[in-house]
Amino acid sequence: MNTVRIIGGAWRRRLLRFPDSPGLRPTPDRVRETLFNWLGNDLSGLSCLDLFAGSGALGFEAASRGADRVVLVDNSPKVLAALKLNASTLGVGGRLEIVRSDAVRFATPIDQRFDVLFLDPPFAAGWIERLAAKLPDIVAPDGVIYAEAERVLEGCGDWRTVRSGRAGQVFYHLMRRGDADGAE
Repeated sequence: MNTVRIIGGAWRRRLLRFPDSPGLRPTPDRVRETLFNWLGNDLSGLSCLDLFAGSGALGFEAASRGADRVVLVDNSPKVLAALKLNASTLGVGGRLEIVRSDAVRFATPIDQRFDVLFLDPPFAAGWIERLAAKLPDIVAPDGVIYAEAERVLEGCGDWRTVRSGRAGQVFYHLMRRGDADGAE
């Protein structure tokens, strides 16, 4: 099993274990630190969706930092088993839900929209383009999207990149609805 460390919040320094799986690349510590500086270190009151959960690093990090609700979605039985084991080890409780589903199927209209969407799909598979039209159904109008890709993204659907960076081969983006200046 591979490991990644939670970098902040209630479970700071705790390890998450995850299996090898095609396309699974956990978000590096430095990038997660930047992301949560952008979002704010206290996510109390927010609901978060990790649509390609993989290692669970983004979703568990959000829960560690107080998010009221975190949903982790993945389709791999090995990955789901590891996510459940990590949730049990951390004693997450009812704030975290683990769902087995394909990302596009999960993103069909659902009852709740999320304040933060973590979108870190396998690269070069067209996932971001396939999900763009579904974003208004799952992201709150004032919600943000964090996306990782193999290239620079100017936006996704109605959401535009307002902050971005690069770590090795990974380009990471924070997007808000409206134009790149944050206006609607």
